Amino acid sequence: QVQLVESGGGLVQPGGSLRLSCAASGTIFSMYHMTWYRQAPGKQREWVAQILTGGGTVYLDSVKGRFTISRDNAKNVVYLQMNSLKPEDTAVYYCNAIRPGRGTDYWGQGTQVTVSS
Repeated sequence: QVQLVESGGGLVQPGGSLRLSCAASGTIFSMYHMTWYRQAPGKQREWVAQILTGGGTVYLDSVKGRFTISRDNAKNVVYLQMNSLKPEDTAVYYCNAIRPGRGTDYWGQGTQVTVSS
């Protein structure tokens, strides 16, 4: 069983920065693709950024150049550095882990990010 715990959310002004963390336990972290999703009020959950087991990264177009996903396999943590935040980035951010070739994925409980003046 994989446990994921997000942290680092909060209230920030437009243009500000936050770094989200997702700590994993109960598994061999390096074997999982890690993804950040977000869900704004009244909207569907959307994929934001992904980092593969090999370190490759992909981003939602609207966050390219502003967000950076990274992982530390020694610490079992994935990060999402968010810069130049906008009000439309306001959402609950969730961490997801999926092992390539396996059907089961795992979710954290989410962390709230609010961008407002």
